Amino acid sequence: MATFYGRVMMWVLAAAGVALAGVLVGAGPKGPEPRLTVVTTVGMVTDIARAVAGDRATVIGLMGEGVDPHLYKPSRADIQQLMKADVVLYNGLLLEGKMTDALIRVATSGRKVHAVTELLDERYIVEPRHLEGHPDPHVWMDPLAWAKAVEVVRDKLSEADPAGRDAYRANAAAYLKELDGLHAYAERVLGSVPEGRRVLVTAHDAFGYFGRRYGYEVVGIQGISTESEAGLKDVERIVKLLVDRKIGAVFVESTVSDRNIRALLAGAKARGHEVKIGGELFSDAMGAPGTYEGTYIGMIDHNVTTIARALGGEVPEKGMAGKLSK
Repeated sequence: MATFYGRVMMWVLAAAGVALAGVLVGAGPKGPEPRLTVVTTVGMVTDIARAVAGDRATVIGLMGEGVDPHLYKPSRADIQQLMKADVVLYNGLLLEGKMTDALIRVATSGRKVHAVTELLDERYIVEPRHLEGHPDPHVWMDPLAWAKAVEVVRDKLSEADPAGRDAYRANAAAYLKELDGLHAYAERVLGSVPEGRRVLVTAHDAFGYFGRRYGYEVVGIQGISTESEAGLKDVERIVKLLVDRKIGAVFVESTVSDRNIRALLAGAKARGHEVKIGGELFSDAMGAPGTYEGTYIGMIDHNVTTIARALGGEVPEKGMAGKLSK
């Protein structure tokens, strides 16, 4: 269930954004068609915005490769970008926790500020028992849930630029079709992993929605936020799980230190059980800009392929579309 605080945040930002709903701030180049400036937070939101906007908007992403959004603090330059934007898109569900004050400030200044998760049913949102008041924000790990974010982006860009409505709808429809294909691929290859091996052990608990969608038990050493610290008891508990269930692979993440994962390997080895690192997963950020893994589709393709391969599934060598770098 989404938290009251999370809902209030969405209401505050939405109300502020409506204040000047009919005004476009900072118009782009002169010409018959307006050109929006759209500022986004995390790369996954940036990727949607660019796909849906096409050539009708300039999309500026604030967080790049390897950036942890849980810990990110906006710079003065970021604030300036946000204040110049016609539309601001963020994930929501407290992912950008340290940016909350900045987002409220921008919204109350009259800019249109929107959480791309606002269409998700509250019953879908997970709120871990040990973190009451903090919903799990990692909804992009489920391609079908992320499709709702595409719809939000499509609708908000259409509101800001009514003349581009048909283009936004066409671009969104094409992107949603790609997400359907991604989901079908994930179902197939993840389903090829023997049921007893469908345990995903990662550095932090970012894969809950992924596990629920595809039938995997997910174990994160840290909680849903990388601000949380893993204690010795957490490591010992997971080492016991690895040994007792003969789990052969665990995974590091591109935005999280591998220190705790290395502790798992050492702990399991000390108890006579060899565990390997199954690969590096993208959790809170995508791959390098300009690469296939630097897109949302490529990010999830990489994760799905890496997980299925390491746990004994049958996967194509280069992933869903033969585009993976490794």
